[in-house]
Amino acid sequence: MPYFTQAQVSSKADGSLVTQADIAVQSEIQKQLKIHYPEYDFFAEELSDTEKDNFFTAEHPGFWCLDPLDGTSNFANGLPFFAISLALIINGETRLGIVYDPVLDECFTAIKGQGAKLNDQSLRISSPPENLQQCIAIIDHKRLDTALSMRLITDSPFHSQRSFGAAALEWCWLAAGRCQIYLHGKHMLWDYAAGLLIAQEAGCVACTLENEPVFELSICSRNIVAAVDNSLFEQWKTFIMKLD
Repeated sequence: MPYFTQAQVSSKADGSLVTQADIAVQSEIQKQLKIHYPEYDFFAEELSDTEKDNFFTAEHPGFWCLDPLDGTSNFANGLPFFAISLALIINGETRLGIVYDPVLDECFTAIKGQGAKLNDQSLRISSPPENLQQCIAIIDHKRLDTALSMRLITDSPFHSQRSFGAAALEWCWLAAGRCQIYLHGKHMLWDYAAGLLIAQEAGCVACTLENEPVFELSICSRNIVAAVDNSLFEQWKTFIMKLD
């Protein structure tokens, strides 16, 4: 937080931003994980492109997946919506997810098969809306197909729409019922590994626009459609698929 609004900012090759905070957080967490959990490998957004490209050419029975600063653009511009996201992936599935929002001091966690929590209190959505017209949607239009994005703008089936710019934290807000449906066109593994588990353990449902499971052990981006329960998910997915 001492870096917030004051961090030196630079651009990566893909045009995305990186700050001192991204590097400092990743360095410290990597150091602590190596001390306390030396049996697990380490994968993170701010590794070099070569390190990321080569990571999945070898087998990793267990590894940590870190986004040291999810929402870097928000952080660099003084917008208070960002988080640290950490997942433990063992034998090809996420077993543990942690997303920490230092602004609100909210720590979202989930253990596979044991539910999700917010600051150690059970996180489970109760009484969600019955139809899309009552829903708040989080949609990242920037990364969607233009035709799909324009149709969602001109013929939206939901009550209202937001876009916050920090993917892992958006998953957690879905899990907390602060929005009810979600659509994003480009999630990397570090964006969704922890947040997806937290959302699923809270009862949310998700898939890709190709109707495939979201999770994939690769550095390829994944598009996302999700909702707080199966009924809304089927309504939302049906509406989106009809746009093709």
